[in-house]
Amino acid sequence: MLQEASDFLADVDVLADLLASLSGSDWQRNTTFKSWTINQVVQHLHGTDHVADLALRDPEAFKAIASSSSKSRKALNPTLEGRELLAAWREKAASLAAQMGALDGSARVPWFGPDMGVRMFATARQMETWAHGQAVFDLMGVKRLETDRIKNIAVIGVKTFGWTFANRKLSTPGPAPYVELTAPSGEVWSFNDFSEDDFVEGSAVDFCHVVTQVRNIADVDLTVWGEVSEAWMSLAQCFAGKPEDPPAPGSRLPRR
Repeated sequence: MLQEASDFLADVDVLADLLASLSGSDWQRNTTFKSWTINQVVQHLHGTDHVADLALRDPEAFKAIASSSSKSRKALNPTLEGRELLAAWREKAASLAAQMGALDGSARVPWFGPDMGVRMFATARQMETWAHGQAVFDLMGVKRLETDRIKNIAVIGVKTFGWTFANRKLSTPGPAPYVELTAPSGEVWSFNDFSEDDFVEGSAVDFCHVVTQVRNIADVDLTVWGEVSEAWMSLAQCFAGKPEDPPAPGSRLPRR
């Protein structure tokens, strides 16, 4: 199986293990992500996996949905709840991972925004699962055990430097900053040309929290140096769709 597809499924399994431990009432609790309940978070992931499946199987049908109103797209979200939703989501995610994993890594897939290679497409599914899953971990006060497969998300975060500004119809403020991140294993990952004048440095997990808008830059332990880096980290958005503002400082933190 394509490694990125396997990594997507691994992050599905990590979130699913936590969800399997919840009581029925837990699924109705509101997370710090737009006050969505856990049911709504998983319904969104399940619905988006269905749309991703369509993009792989029938690109023209997907394009028709992508060009429809957001209200129409939201109607695709499932209405299942609780353990029934969990079982259906896991089944669809496994099927989606198998589909992606069987494709050539250079194959192109249509999506909201520019088409993507299947490797990046699989990483986007991993990124969304990981990011939305964080709201559930935060609500339940559980610390997720991170692994170096988060590098996929860090890569998509670095690659969308220009997208952050273009999506807001802003001029790119300068060359992409140097990024140096420490992986969960302790390995050091570096991206872009070295610079002492403009850089982002620190935990890979914290970096991924910021580019997925799971945390405000003020709530993580990253060193951000230089005007371009500061502008980027204040707006960073590695996901497709309309421009979204990062959460307010202190608004998305784990429940103690």
